[in-house]
Amino acid sequence: MSRVFAYCRVSTTDQSTENQVLEIANAGFALNERRTVKETISGSVPAEQRPGFQRLMDKLESEDVLVVTKLDRLGRNAMDVRSTVEKLAHVGVRVHCLALGGVDLTSPAGKMTMGVIAAVAEFERDLLIERTQAGLALARASGRAIGRPQSLDKGQVATVRQKLSQGHSVASLAREFGTSRQTIMRIRDAEGPTRSVVSRACEWHSGRSLNGGLLRALRDSPPRHPSPAILAAFLAVLSPLRGTPKWRRTQPR
Repeated sequence: MSRVFAYCRVSTTDQSTENQVLEIANAGFALNERRTVKETISGSVPAEQRPGFQRLMDKLESEDVLVVTKLDRLGRNAMDVRSTVEKLAHVGVRVHCLALGGVDLTSPAGKMTMGVIAAVAEFERDLLIERTQAGLALARASGRAIGRPQSLDKGQVATVRQKLSQGHSVASLAREFGTSRQTIMRIRDAEGPTRSVVSRACEWHSGRSLNGGLLRALRDSPPRHPSPAILAAFLAVLSPLRGTPKWRRTQPR
């Protein structure tokens, strides 16, 4: 025998779900208190993020009946309602909406109704994309930056590049400017293949071994960088170091 569940939702604590319970009972559905889920949550919250509705989904089984007074009880918009009804139909649950004459949304007539809802959902999605793209275009036209704010201004970025070219390490610059190592590395890598590799190779003198600096530079170089450019950069950095005690200590015997 099919079990009947009711989902009643209000947006604020000042509202009551009793009117919805009474409306469902007057429509001829026999309600059980244990199968009536009442929830106070904003309608802007998607159905899958509503704790009460998720508890209800865990209880529902095939051949069960879920009754709501309005479609907005099943989701925040047409797209969310459609997704919720499809999930319930996949489980084998029949969904009745009193605002649509009590039609079962999983029946042929209900599927036709859902087809109209799907068209509305697609229309809403297209409008949302159009508004988003228009907003981005307006922001770009007005010179506003898109995305999260930069942690360093243009002057600081120029200073970081200068210090990188002088051989300062990524970690020391991150501490000096109060930012992350990833930010400094993005600035370093934006300099281009040759300068980036040179900066990384220069890190050997900050308490690191020469071979270690070379290996790190090779390891961190993106694969798209041509080998000739990398080798030329290393030769430019290492040529003044030949003959120094530290250089001789790193050579194989």
